[in-house]
Amino acid sequence: MNICIFPGTFNPIHIAHLEMAHFALQKFGFDKIIFIPSYIPPHKTVNPNLSNHRYNMVKLVTDRNPKFDISDIEYLSEGKSYTIITVKKIREIYEIKNRLNLIIGTDAFKQIKSWYKTDELKDLVHFIVFPRGNDIINKEDFEGYSFEIVDAAKINISSTELRNGMQNETIGEVKEYIERNELYN
Repeated sequence: MNICIFPGTFNPIHIAHLEMAHFALQKFGFDKIIFIPSYIPPHKTVNPNLSNHRYNMVKLVTDRNPKFDISDIEYLSEGKSYTIITVKKIREIYEIKNRLNLIIGTDAFKQIKSWYKTDELKDLVHFIVFPRGNDIINKEDFEGYSFEIVDAAKINISSTELRNGMQNETIGEVKEYIERNELYN
């Protein structure tokens, strides 16, 4: 099975996340995109009380598309969500021998060298990098990493701005979930 993982905070999941996943499905012909909401992201501060809500919101979206799936792999660990640990577990579950494809934005990819066990990670992953804002990747700075920057529209939607009511790019059922559970007030 040709899969791609899409780890992230998804705080909340929004239209740009779906556009990235759909683009990757079409461009690379993946059988499945597995969304992996982080439990405790090591590079961001999130309200731990929202962890289950973030997972539930991603589940609402992934249930609509048979080519999307959600993994609770990082929730089951109940600790910091280190990508290297997740990648190793996914490779084992799906018996992946080659590099595992991983969707990431330029903003996160620019920080990849600071990630936990990045030297191991770069041997196990092919990064599919989506342009975000004005971030520019200098390919020479990431020698040894397997990656490609996709030719897609730049993603300029911010979960932070969505939470603060500054953007309206929330997915219908996610917006209803947020309102019903009185999140981000």
